[in-house]
Amino acid sequence: MVSISGVQNFMSSVGITLKPKIMSSTDAYGNVNTFAGIDTPFVGRIGFNITPGSVKFGRFQDPRATIRNQIKNRVPVDAGSGKSSSHPVPASTGGQITTKGMTYEDIKKNLKGTGQLFEDPDFPAVGSSLFYSMSAPRGIEWKRPKEICNCPKFVSGGTSRFDVRQGELGDCWLLAAVANLSLYQDLLEQVVPPDQDFDSDYCGVFRFTFWRFGEWVEVVVDDRLPTRNGHLVFMHSTDSNEFWSALLEKAYAKLFGSYEALRGGSTVEALEDFTGGLAEFYDLRGKQPADLSKILTKSYARRTLMACSIGADPNVVEAELPNGLIRGHAYSITKIANVTTASGPVQLIRIRNPWGNEAEWKGRWSDKSPEWCSVSEEQRRELGLNFDADGEFWMCYNDFVSEFEKLEMCALGPQSLEMTEGSRNVAFEMTIEHGGWQPGVNAGGCRNFLDTFWTNPQYRVHVEDADEGDDENLGTLIVGLMQKDRRKMRKQGADLLTIGFMIYALKEPRSGLLDMNFFKYNAAVARSPAFINTREVSGRFRLPPGDYVIVPSTFAKNERADFLLRIFSERLHPTEQMDDTVGMEDPQEVIKSRLKHRFSLRPQQHRGAVVPEPINESQVAALKNAFEKVSGPDGEVTADELIDILNVAFTKELNEGREGNQPEVPNNKPPAAAPSRVSSKGLSFLCCGLGEKAENANSEAGPTTAKPGAEGGDNEPGYPCVRWYV
Repeated sequence: MVSISGVQNFMSSVGITLKPKIMSSTDAYGNVNTFAGIDTPFVGRIGFNITPGSVKFGRFQDPRATIRNQIKNRVPVDAGSGKSSSHPVPASTGGQITTKGMTYEDIKKNLKGTGQLFEDPDFPAVGSSLFYSMSAPRGIEWKRPKEICNCPKFVSGGTSRFDVRQGELGDCWLLAAVANLSLYQDLLEQVVPPDQDFDSDYCGVFRFTFWRFGEWVEVVVDDRLPTRNGHLVFMHSTDSNEFWSALLEKAYAKLFGSYEALRGGSTVEALEDFTGGLAEFYDLRGKQPADLSKILTKSYARRTLMACSIGADPNVVEAELPNGLIRGHAYSITKIANVTTASGPVQLIRIRNPWGNEAEWKGRWSDKSPEWCSVSEEQRRELGLNFDADGEFWMCYNDFVSEFEKLEMCALGPQSLEMTEGSRNVAFEMTIEHGGWQPGVNAGGCRNFLDTFWTNPQYRVHVEDADEGDDENLGTLIVGLMQKDRRKMRKQGADLLTIGFMIYALKEPRSGLLDMNFFKYNAAVARSPAFINTREVSGRFRLPPGDYVIVPSTFAKNERADFLLRIFSERLHPTEQMDDTVGMEDPQEVIKSRLKHRFSLRPQQHRGAVVPEPINESQVAALKNAFEKVSGPDGEVTADELIDILNVAFTKELNEGREGNQPEVPNNKPPAAAPSRVSSKGLSFLCCGLGEKAENANSEAGPTTAKPGAEGGDNEPGYPCVRWYV
C-alpha cells in the first residue's frame, strides 16, 4: 500500500504542504465513515475514506450541502471575484462586496464629517458603465439626487408595486421582478435595506443585497445617476423625489458590469437574484400540467413570485395586440383569487404592466367589464378592486392560459426567508450543489454522446417520503440547473450554453460514478423540459420514494462552465455527489492485476515489469500552470478542483490525440479512452487501472450520431472504465 506520506512528499515537491488528520463522519444515509483527511492551506480538506485493504480518494459529505436557516449569519465575500466551487457552501457565505478594500461601513466612517461624497472607483460615472458595445449617447450627465430635485428621498411614503417605471433601457423583465418583489415588504427589505436616506449622515453611498449562486452579496454604489435634461434616463419611481428604484437598478447593473448587460432577460432571473428562490417555466402554448390551476393557487399561498409574457413580434418592438396586451413584454402576476358569481366560482389572476399606464387587457374581467357586476361588494373590497389606468388588470384563468404564452414562477426557499415559525410553512426545503464542466475531464455532453455522457457530474438524491397529504404516494422535486456568471461575461463574448439534465432511478444503492453501461441499458425516468440556452433550466417532478441520480450536462460535449444545482421539495431529501473511487494501492500490483492482457502503460516498459519514471520539470510546470488557471486571483482551490487540476495537468498528450493528432497506437497498448481520467506518459506517481468494461478493448468507438433531443444509440462498444491510482 502507498502511504498518505507518499502523497504528502510529492505535493511538497511542488510547493504544497499537506497535513493529515484522522476523523469520521456520518453521511446523509446514516453510514459512518472513517477518514484520513489532509488539510491544506489553500486547497481545503481532501478526504481518504479508509476501508479494509484500500484507501479511497473522495469528497466529504458536507452537512452544509443542505441549506436551512442561515440567512442571518452572512460572511464577507467579494462578489466581483467570480470564484466558483464544486463543493457545497452554505447560504450564509455571502456578504460585503468591497470597493477597493473598503466596506459600506468603512466608507461611511471615513467620509463622515469631511464634507466629501463617495465616488465608486469600481463603477465610475463614465460611458463604459453604461454600454460596452457602443459609445454612450450624447447628452448624458451623471447627477446625484440632490442635483436633480430639492428634497430627495430614498423611500417616499413606503414602497409599492406602483413605484417603478421603465426608462430607456430594455429591462422590463427587471421592472416586473421589482414590482413583484414589492408585494412582500420583508423580501424587499432584504434587497433594499431601509435604513438609508439623504439626511444628516448622507455621504453619497448606498447598499443593496443580491443572491448570487447560493450566496448573499452586498453591492455598494455611489448615487451618481445617468440623466438627460435633468431627468433620470433609466428605471425611476413615479414620485420624482424617490430614488430607491433607480439606485437598485444601478447596483444590479454594477453586479453585471454595465447597464447594457441588463438588456433582455427573464423576470425570474431577477427574482432569483432578489430572493434566492428557484425558477419554473411553463409553456402555455404547449402541453400544460393538468393541475396548473391548482399549482397557481398553491404557489401563490406559498408566496411564489410569478410573471408572464407573450412572444415578441420580430418586426415590431413591443407590439400592442387588439386585446390590449403587449408582445415581447414582461408582466408581473400580483394576486391569485377565487370569486363566486351567479354562474359559479371563477379563478381570477391580477396582472401588472410595468409601464404603469393605460396599456391594459381589454377582454373579460378587464376594468369596468360587465363581469364585475356579478361580484358582490364584499368580494370587491377583499380583492382591493380599482379601475385606475395604472397598468394593473384582472383576467380569468381560461383567458390567461389562452392569451399568454409563457408563465414564470420563482418558488421561495430557506435562503429567501428568515426561518420563523410562519415561514417554515411557506418555504420549500432545499439542497444545493456547486459544480462545473471541465473539457476533457467531466464535460461529457448530453445523452447523445453515450461514450462520454457518464463522465458528467452525477448527484444522488433520496426521495424519503411522499408529499404530505398526497394520495398517489409521490414526492415533489423542483430541480433547477443554473450556469454561473454568463451575463457578467457578455463583455468577453461569452454566450449562454445549452444545458439540461436527466434523472435516473437506482434500483439498488450504489457508490461511485455510474459507468457507461448503466446509461446504455437504463432509460431516464425524468428529464429537464428541454436543453436550452437560458441561465437556468428547471422542472417539477413527482416521483415515488427511492434513490435517483441527476446528471447535469451541456448539450454539446467539451464545453466549460460552472453551475449550481438546486433541488426544492416539500420534504427534505438528502443529496450527495457521486464521485470517482481512487485506490491508494501499489502501482505495480495494480498493473499486474488489472492489465491482464497484452497492454503496457508505456512503450519503454518491459514485459512483466513497470519501470518508474521520475516526474520532470515540465510536468511540475504543467501542474503549477493548471493550478493557477483554476485557482484564480485568490490562490485557492477546493479538493474537487484539485482533482480537476491533476487531470488537466497530466492529460495533455491524450487530449491532443483526441483532437485529431493522436499518435499511432501500438498493438500492445490500450486505445485512448474518451473520458480523460487517465494518466499521461512518463508519470510515475499516477497510473491508471483499466476495468474490463469493454467487450473488445481494441474496438474504435465514435460519438453517437443521434439527432438533437433524441436518445443516443446503444450499439457502441464500451470504453474501459478508468480510475486514478495514487
